[in-house]
Amino acid sequence: MTIWMQGEYMHFEILVEDISGKMALEILVPKIINTEQHTFHIHSYKGIGHIPQGLKSTSDPKKRILLDQLPRLIQGYGNTFASYLPDYHAVLVIICDLDDRCLSAFRKELLDIVNSCEPKPKTKFCIAIEEGEAWYLGDLTAVKAAYPNAKQAVLNSYTNDNICGTWEKLADAVYSGGVQKLSKLGWQGIGKEKATWAERISPLMDIDNNQSPSFCYFRDQLRRLSGY
Repeated sequence: MTIWMQGEYMHFEILVEDISGKMALEILVPKIINTEQHTFHIHSYKGIGHIPQGLKSTSDPKKRILLDQLPRLIQGYGNTFASYLPDYHAVLVIICDLDDRCLSAFRKELLDIVNSCEPKPKTKFCIAIEEGEAWYLGDLTAVKAAYPNAKQAVLNSYTNDNICGTWEKLADAVYSGGVQKLSKLGWQGIGKEKATWAERISPLMDIDNNQSPSFCYFRDQLRRLSGY
């Protein structure tokens, strides 16, 4: 049995529920881990969906809905990681929004999936509370730098990791016409705007001074696993 020692090489397989999340993480992860020593690969999906009853995925994999496919994905990674050479260390990191779920119950559901797998992949769950935009709002300096005309009163009304309609709050702060106008564009338009937020805000974020507890948990998990 090989024991992984902190400071050795680690590969991160990261699953995230949408393309804007992937865009943000492609920028943020290299700020957190030493990419000269460690590697990562981010996979985006087309929504979060629901954990299937009986932990048996029945939806079409081509639809790429994260939770719908999660039991199959985790088992697949378990099989893949088990085939790696002993000196190739890998961990699966799954990032998803809490939305309106109960955190403790949701986390238990996720852990039950891992515990149902054999072999089990080394897995960490990082839950954005309430949505990924909470990580941007954890760094209001970055938001203001990316959007100098952002509405300060709206930003000041936000409480970190509060269940309040986070992307809507950010839209009201930075999008002309706010969430009311953005919502008229439908989910495709909203998704495009979220991608713009990722491109503009993520490069300016100070990862060591972010006020979002869920972002800090994600950051600290990656650092611990990479031996920081």
